[in-house]
Amino acid sequence: MIERDFFEDLFVLEMANNHLGSVERGLKIIEAYSRVVRFNNVRAAIKLQIRNVDTFIHKSFRDRTDIRYIKKTLDTRLTQDEYQVLVNAIRKGGGIPMATAFDEGSVDMCVELGLPVMKVASSDLNDWFLLEKIAKVNRPVIVSTGGSSLKDMDDLVTFFDNRHIPLAINHCVAMYPTEDNELEMNQLDFLKQRYPSHTIGFSTHECHDWTTSIAIAYAKGARTFERHIDIDDGTSKVSPYCSLPDQIDTWFQTWQKVRTMCGAPGTQRRNIPEKELRYLDSLVRGVYAKRDLKVGDIICDEDLYMAIPLQKEQLSCRELMRGQVIIKACLADEPITIDMVDTPYAYSPTMRARITDRGL
Repeated sequence: MIERDFFEDLFVLEMANNHLGSVERGLKIIEAYSRVVRFNNVRAAIKLQIRNVDTFIHKSFRDRTDIRYIKKTLDTRLTQDEYQVLVNAIRKGGGIPMATAFDEGSVDMCVELGLPVMKVASSDLNDWFLLEKIAKVNRPVIVSTGGSSLKDMDDLVTFFDNRHIPLAINHCVAMYPTEDNELEMNQLDFLKQRYPSHTIGFSTHECHDWTTSIAIAYAKGARTFERHIDIDDGTSKVSPYCSLPDQIDTWFQTWQKVRTMCGAPGTQRRNIPEKELRYLDSLVRGVYAKRDLKVGDIICDEDLYMAIPLQKEQLSCRELMRGQVIIKACLADEPITIDMVDTPYAYSPTMRARITDRGL
């Protein structure tokens, strides 16, 4: 079974219906974005939208071209064979093919196309006929939560958890495009706290820049990301919430940069690099004898002082403890070294090596 890690650092590039019902245009989109994905060495899916048009639109409304959703669905329909051509191209380009299925028949088509992961749109988060059909195919699912109630989200998460189906949960504001002041990025904190065993993602439709929101999202713990994609070939006007290849390139590069800046997971203390330790060593005060110290003396505050620089083998202010016994004589104003004091650090090979190697 595919586990939660399947979703980690997965980018979903949403083609939607931007193929405009043309396999040729769909292939151009796939080629353009496959190149950007390879160049940035990221893991990405190119996502289609599938509807069984003959049943999805009621027969009495199929001539209602004044209804935008109906007209767009009719104008952009593809056959299963045409979808297969696009799926094959996505795989050939190194991407993961996936789809949003908007009805039960389309779920069957996704299975026949061999798609390894399914998407549930925000509008279908509580469509239990569709959700039950999706669950039966037992494949990983990503769900967007735009406009959903807390109860609906809890019910959906419980539904997939009870069936042991991997589920990623995307924060999403279902307004196209989304203005910066509508992004509600703090919802990522809420989702992480409420569903800690799930990968949390960010499905975004903002239109002003391709850097700020992904930087915030990653820093807040989002680990899968979705944007709509298109190409500007003069065929139609590019929607403001869709990204072009150069913008997705910027998006990927921003993710790479912020990922580096965020560093190790926030669930544990980071590993401190040697470069940082050596820098701090140059600032730490070493321990010096204020008077001549002889073997058997018990160190007290009046016997020593702290000063820079710290020298090799010298104890620092971090290690010296009151009441330690001198086991090797030390002259006034000389550094007190690890071999001059009965200290537990002398019996730790790791600490002895570190104290011996650091300083001037």
